[in-house]
Amino acid sequence: MRSIKKLILSMMAVMALLLCACASGSDSKETKKEEAATALGNGTESDSTQAQGNKDEGEIIILAAASLKDVCAELETEYKKTHDVKLTFSFGSSGALQTQIEEGAPADIFFSASTKQMKALYDAGKMDESTVRSLLENKIVLIVPSDSTAGITSFEDVNTDKVKMIGLGDPESVPAGQYAAEVFTSLGILDAINKKANFGTDVRTVLSWVETGNVDCGVVYATDAYTTDKVKIVAEAPAGSCRQVIYPAGVVKDAKNPEAAKSFMDYLASEEAFKIFAKYGFTSASDRFNIN
Repeated sequence: MRSIKKLILSMMAVMALLLCACASGSDSKETKKEEAATALGNGTESDSTQAQGNKDEGEIIILAAASLKDVCAELETEYKKTHDVKLTFSFGSSGALQTQIEEGAPADIFFSASTKQMKALYDAGKMDESTVRSLLENKIVLIVPSDSTAGITSFEDVNTDKVKMIGLGDPESVPAGQYAAEVFTSLGILDAINKKANFGTDVRTVLSWVETGNVDCGVVYATDAYTTDKVKIVAEAPAGSCRQVIYPAGVVKDAKNPEAAKSFMDYLASEEAFKIFAKYGFTSASDRFNIN
């Protein structure tokens, strides 16, 4: 009888242990559920939750002509409303930016103020050919300080006593300077003008000289003149005196973030972006990049 009683007591003890283990497991599962719910509430979870927001597209490095500085600031603001991406702009003369790309500087997109620099990179195999397009057109204009009384009204006037010094972009690297040289060459007065010229490293430098009255006049893009009330346009380049002022853009062949760069290129060619470009005086160009 004692043996039977011992056996019954042993079995009862085992059953009690099993019941405790089950209760503990249930509590553990509930605790884990609560912890998971807390984590979600604190924003620490999860891949699926994060996927519902904008995907992190990393960084896009854009080398852009100095004359695009103002419009690019607004483009960046609008684009980042729908894209989780860092846009890093580097502005300068298109020739200087071309050299940077040739020397291997980090760049995802090149946005030039002239087809000359883009064609050089295109021909050298430095651009993703399928992405290069002509986006914008601009105008070459002659400007003077807003309070000028010199009576300058035409490009021909630069070759008179009305002008002692003119501000021009350096034609070696600044497209606006190259266009200006074409205009004055067509008028047969380039050599005389060069003797009066002060050459700037980019078109915005020329604009600042005219704003401050450090030169009597300057040649810039129409869009530059629209950014300030300290200068006034007195003449547009005569018809046929220079090439069309076309701004091409494209993804650099060695881009570190090509997919995000292509997405931004699509945005630059969109109707939404062109509405912004128009606010700054740009007009649309043929989408096809002319490599000739």
